[in-house]
Amino acid sequence: MKIAAIAFTDCGMALGQRLQEKVEGLTLSRCESGGLARWTETAFGENDALVFIGAAGIAVRAIAPHVRTKVHDPAVVVMDELGTFSIPILSGHLGGANELAAVLARHVDALPVITTATDVHGIFAVDSWARSQELTVANPQRIKWISARLLAGEAIRLKSLYPIAGTPPAQVEMAEEDYDVLVSHRVRGRAEALRLVPRIVTVGIGCRRGTEAAAIEEAVMASLSKNGCHAAAVEAVATIDLKADEPGLIAFCRKHGLPLVTYSADELAAVPGVFTGSAFVKKTTGVDNVCERAAVKHSGGRLLTKKEAGNGVTVALAIREPELRFGESE
Repeated sequence: MKIAAIAFTDCGMALGQRLQEKVEGLTLSRCESGGLARWTETAFGENDALVFIGAAGIAVRAIAPHVRTKVHDPAVVVMDELGTFSIPILSGHLGGANELAAVLARHVDALPVITTATDVHGIFAVDSWARSQELTVANPQRIKWISARLLAGEAIRLKSLYPIAGTPPAQVEMAEEDYDVLVSHRVRGRAEALRLVPRIVTVGIGCRRGTEAAAIEEAVMASLSKNGCHAAAVEAVATIDLKADEPGLIAFCRKHGLPLVTYSADELAAVPGVFTGSAFVKKTTGVDNVCERAAVKHSGGRLLTKKEAGNGVTVALAIREPELRFGESE
């Protein structure tokens, strides 16, 4: 977790230095005169979390121009400079501010001040659980509906396409039909359900030299749509190392925040399985198929779709089974 902390006084800096020694990924800055707005603008866009060591009001005013949605906003925690309280003020669940506040508090013997309703009542927080399981919330507007039902004492019904280890928490029932929450990589599902999408699909890509990002995007999105996969389920793009510097491929991955993973021809040739071979591809790259082999190599799972070609781009999808469990962040 990348955490940016800022302090305003010598006392606050001393607390920040204690945290910096104990919390991995935390960087500390001292606020110079007139520099808070600039620091906040940069830190808000480049970090997973912000920590203000000072007054809560200062933090609220500083982040106000940058707040968007709970899906995109980083976690924000405020600590007083004596280290008495640790208070999450933004993205408590999805951003992990509640968890971070507790971690910071433990390191300096502070009191975490948690105010989210589900936490106060000790009720299952579906968005916290989703974060702990690395599930993307596709329709975050439904979180409030789920939480309201739980707070009213009602049970919610959860359907998962994959096994979930552990015992479901109180008020959560596993279901196949009439579900309220769906854990799935697929696009299809009840429109009114909260959709939690695991990042378990690898896109394998082969392309001609100089292929533009737009052509790659069109091919990838067409393959995902054809095969009913949610775009949020994609965890990486995989290809041969000959394409590591391909501008269009790099631009596509950057646009969608996806890692580009590459393998040598020998590594791809060693991937077990039956793939769609091509003599031309083998002559050009040293291996008979790039996209299918690369997808399976990175995924470690199974081939979901064989090679689909068009406009100089070949795409294949591979999928693995996620490791999900109850008992964390509930």
